[in-house]
Amino acid sequence: MITIDVAKRLENRENTMLLDVTLQIEEGSFVAVAGESGSGKTTLLRMLAGLERGEGSIKVGSEVWQSERFFLPVQKRSVGFVFQSYALFDNMTVEQNLLYVNKDKKLAKHLLEITGLKSMEKRYPNSLSGGQKQRVALCRAFMRRPKLLLLDEPLSALDPQMRLKLQQDIMRLHREFGTTSIMVSHDPSEIYRLASRVFILKEGRVVQEGTPKEVLLKMQGSQKFSFEGEVLDIFKADVIYIAVVAIGQQIVEVVLGSLEAQRLHVGQKVAVSTKAFAPLIRPLD
Repeated sequence: MITIDVAKRLENRENTMLLDVTLQIEEGSFVAVAGESGSGKTTLLRMLAGLERGEGSIKVGSEVWQSERFFLPVQKRSVGFVFQSYALFDNMTVEQNLLYVNKDKKLAKHLLEITGLKSMEKRYPNSLSGGQKQRVALCRAFMRRPKLLLLDEPLSALDPQMRLKLQQDIMRLHREFGTTSIMVSHDPSEIYRLASRVFILKEGRVVQEGTPKEVLLKMQGSQKFSFEGEVLDIFKADVIYIAVVAIGQQIVEVVLGSLEAQRLHVGQKVAVSTKAFAPLIRPLD
């Protein structure tokens, strides 16, 4: 279990806010932290990494990372951190960026192979696309075989297709290495795909938590609409089928008949509309 009980006063030009967060996270789980800008999400990650210090305690399994009288420095914490900016060394090749963290060439080769970067190991960052750079940054984070992977909106600057590819890579590595992953994200479809639990921060405090389905649907709900979306999930509930669809920043549930469920698949683009307040869904193919 990862136990977090931290506090830190945050100040900017407009106001002062107390970040006061108490969380318990199952080791090996994937959780998302969401909320408005300025609610303290990034500061929380930086405190977990040891990049910022506040009051309180952080315990990862049997290891104490912070207490009233003790503070484990960042270089001694088993943490991988992936930022929105890639933070690669431009004068080093892809392979050298990984080996700078850990000289384990076998691990570096494995990470580059499973993320599709093996053919680019001798290239420099300035010759890579944004998605390729972020995959290198992800591989580098896993070179430490971290107990805790911290992701601060790492995919927000990428196009939808590349985001999906990186989401798949993140989940594959999360499962293979058995790490605990904590991701800051504003993207409901990303949260739904990756996280098993969501914490919503508001003005420095956790105001809501639960599964992605519980939290996101409660926050946003179904409305009268006619929009294009993407199928995130299809599941059977008693005698009916339900599709979970992302529409921009909205996530909605749509009841399906058995024939409709057979025609749809996860990842498919669809049109969702209402008729007499009952949502209808059809493929865009």
